[in-house]
Amino acid sequence: MKKKELEQFKALLTGLLEELLNSAEDTVSGMSSQKETFPDPTDRASAETDRNFLLRIRDRESKLIKKIRQALERIDNETYGICEECGEDISAKRLEARPVTTLCIDCKNKQEAMEKALGL
Repeated sequence: MKKKELEQFKALLTGLLEELLNSAEDTVSGMSSQKETFPDPTDRASAETDRNFLLRIRDRESKLIKKIRQALERIDNETYGICEECGEDISAKRLEARPVTTLCIDCKNKQEAMEKALGL
């Protein structure tokens, strides 16, 4: 992969990482400052449902943060854009669609077919 392309992906990943980290900080500070009391049990249940939904989203984002950091490490190690399974280059289109990917489209399709066959 060309140096210019790597720099573009690094900028993209760094921007996404900063955005996710800021969002996580806002959630934590918002939750710690909320001391709401609900006289109605239905209101309390609704607020708890919303809070649990937000926490699930943040959990998914924390997993994405980990993947972004790993992708940035691969850029630094000059292994970014190389399929971990077959060692071939991952297409730029695939990296644009999923910049944290570690598999080329063929290997990802094989992995998904295997998971489907195993019922995962």
